[in-house]
Amino acid sequence: MSRRVTSVALSLVAVLALSACANTVRGVGRDVGNTVDATGAAVKDVTR
Repeated sequence: MSRRVTSVALSLVAVLALSACANTVRGVGRDVGNTVDATGAAVKDVTR
């Protein structure tokens, strides 16, 4: 019984850790996209 509880607890911790990583990667993707957009807008302003 103790082994099963430990296994379930470790599985829950792993799922939470993976979901946190997914949110972080998604946030980095958005930040990179915003940086590209801002850089493009700055280039357009300079070329005017």
